[in-house]
Parts: sequence; structure tokens; C-alpha cells
Amino acid sequence: MHLKDKVILISGGSRGIGLAIAKRAAQDGAKITIAAKTTEPHLKLEGTIYSACEEIEAAGGQALPIKTDIRFHDQIKNAVDMTLKQFGKIDVLINNASAVQLTGTLHTEPSRFDLMHQVNVRGTYLMSQACIPHLKNEPHSHILNLSPPLNLEPIWFEHQLAYTMSKYGMSMCVLGMAAEFRRHNIMINALWPRTVIATAAANMIGGDTLIRGSRTTDIMADAAYWILSQKDPQITGQFFIDDEIITQHYPDKNLEDYRVDPTSDLIPDFFID
Repeated sequence: MHLKDKVILISGGSRGIGLAIAKRAAQDGAKITIAAKTTEPHLKLEGTIYSACEEIEAAGGQALPIKTDIRFHDQIKNAVDMTLKQFGKIDVLINNASAVQLTGTLHTEPSRFDLMHQVNVRGTYLMSQACIPHLKNEPHSHILNLSPPLNLEPIWFEHQLAYTMSKYGMSMCVLGMAAEFRRHNIMINALWPRTVIATAAANMIGGDTLIRGSRTTDIMADAAYWILSQKDPQITGQFFIDDEIITQHYPDKNLEDYRVDPTSDLIPDFFID
């Protein structure tokens, strides 16, 4: 019960990986704010902030839904203020919200470039900025960004430059903030999947073929749980990969159990050679 009574603020989280992490933490009795945009059901994407909170509470946690678009600073401030009003503190920030468009330079509209950078980089930076003063007050506090290791091989830039720039911006926040706030014992790390994860977004990008070659969101939830359970402040500024955590720290778990379709070859995610 490492996360019992811990207060976790998650950007996004109405579905997919963010919700899976929240439900895993809820099993310990964590208190979780879902700060996301979706308040009405989407035609193609399941889940709202309200349905997510129902699932979190069913898993054993407490939940607070707050409609939040992290492109706007006033909405970030409101999410932080409401979390403090409801739960009295913040122990963990998970920068999960993300925008994606896998297009090359000539096919990325200015509006999509702006969206990815406003959500992925600016949103992560401002969410962290708003939470850090409160994380300083709590022992064993964490920021976890769902962003990749900084792999500078050209292959990760040539086909989806705008997206790569935005995700690497999240990773640079890990690198810089971990060093900047090390003396305050805030553990600031990144987590990224080795393979595609079966989410609604992955289904929209690649359909059934991509989903069959994916792992379930449970692998990211279990990996995130291990990171957020750590109390050694020296565990900071690191870029963790999901299956490495499972292999090293969960001897009772089998990676095969996370596969959506055991008969399909796993499809690697971006940014990992």
C-alpha cells in the first residue's frame, strides 16, 4: 500500500494509460484528480472525466474530476487549487496529457504544430511549475512525465519532426527540472513503453493490426506504480522503459501476460532503437 492517501494529480487520464495508472494507484487508496478536457462522450474515444473517476473509486481510491485544458494557465491553476481544497496537498504530478500527429514537415498544419507544443511541452512545463511549490512540502514527492528517452538518431526526426520535438520537450523538462529541484528531494522521471500500448489513440492511428501487436495499458500502470513507490531521492532524472522495470522489479510477473495477442509480433514504439 505504498500510495495509500497519496494525492496524485494527472493531466489527461480520462482513458488509456493515464486512467490505468490512476486505477493502479487507487488500489492502494490513493486520492486522484483527473484534470482532462472530456466531459461528454466522444464518438470514437471512450471515457470522460466522470466515468474515469467512477472507475477510480470502484478500484478503491478517491477521485476528483476537474475539466481542464492544460493549454490555458488559468485552468491549470484551477486544477491545482481545487485539488488542494479537496485533498489538502499534492504528492505526485503525472504529466500524461499529450497530442499527436505523425506527419512530416510539409504536411503538419500550423494549428497541429501549435497544439502538440502547447499540450506536450508548454502544458507539461506549466503543470510542473504550478505543482512544484506544493511538492516541495511533501516527503517522497514525484513528477512523472510520459515521455521518451532523448534518442538523437535522425530516424526519430525525419518522419514526424513536430511530434518528436514536442515529446522531447517533455523529456527535457525531466532532465532540467530533476537537476534544478534535486535539493528539494522531488523525484522527477520519465516513463516510456518499449512497444505500442493498446489505447484508443493507437487504434485510431493503426487499427486492429497495431492493437494486436501491442501490450496492454497494465504494463505502464505497473511500471508507473513502481516508480511512484520509490522513496530514494537519488532516483531522479531517469528515463525508464516499461518492460525493463517489470523484468527487474516484478519477478512474479511475465511479460507475455501483457500482450494483447500472443500470436502477433510486438510492434516497437517510437524513440527506442
